[in-house]
Amino acid sequence: MNSIDKVNLPNLLYRGKVRDTFPMSDNRLLIVATDRISVFDVVLPSTIPGKGIVLSKISSFWFDLTKDIIPNHLIDLAIDNDELDIDSEILQRGSVVKKAERIDVECVVRGYITGSAWSEYKKIGKVAGFNMPNDLKEGDKFPVPLFTPTTKAEVGHDEPLTMDEVKNMVGNDMAGKLESISIEIYNFAHEFALSKGILIADTKMEFGMIDGNLTLIDELLTPDSSRFWDLNGYSPGKSQPNYDKQFVRDWVDSAGWDHEPPAPELPTEIIKKTQDRYLQAYNKLTGLNI
Repeated sequence: MNSIDKVNLPNLLYRGKVRDTFPMSDNRLLIVATDRISVFDVVLPSTIPGKGIVLSKISSFWFDLTKDIIPNHLIDLAIDNDELDIDSEILQRGSVVKKAERIDVECVVRGYITGSAWSEYKKIGKVAGFNMPNDLKEGDKFPVPLFTPTTKAEVGHDEPLTMDEVKNMVGNDMAGKLESISIEIYNFAHEFALSKGILIADTKMEFGMIDGNLTLIDELLTPDSSRFWDLNGYSPGKSQPNYDKQFVRDWVDSAGWDHEPPAPELPTEIIKKTQDRYLQAYNKLTGLNI
């Protein structure tokens, strides 16, 4: 597979950790998921060939499945849009979306204790202020999914937010909607993925306002934004076999990286393993190949 690090189209509007965004009209945008990869909120110098194709297609898949829960910003995949006369590699990674007024809250839902939640639990016995049982093992399922929002940082690391802080940012009603809809989407996706042999341990979502309506935006339930575990290999008390970027997290930690720029180059083996896991996630969830 070829790799795209940056998209060099005219009128770049925004370059995020992974996505490059371009204006199409007054109310539409072209968002291209590149093959860049970030861990611990830092973009790595290495790319994962074809990753952007997986992200765009799997987001489209989930947007369609969840459209009866909440509307989303996707109009169509760029490859299906007749107006765009651009390179086919960009088309495969692109999405044409409605322009939204972004809500600057990263809506994180955790169904299982892992990652930073496990680290916090080991230190203080709580997760994001929630009291926890005292005998949890790494990878255990929470009694109920936890809503643990964070900031949406333009630069540097996202920081945890309390619900009171979210309410101060967006108001009580909107904070409640963000929590309830995020958990509803997570529960729906968790049950669907179980039937495909995948456990969704946690995920993060973004929302915006379009014509006065709360709307899902950005990406949805991808291997970038979620932890996908292999149901057949699931066993609490250890790191789980996965279909996401855990290989990358584990390798940079083993290399002694301090999670601050600059990040190290990835070995070819880690790139290939990560690419394979992303493709497997797409195949298992959708039944399709790329």
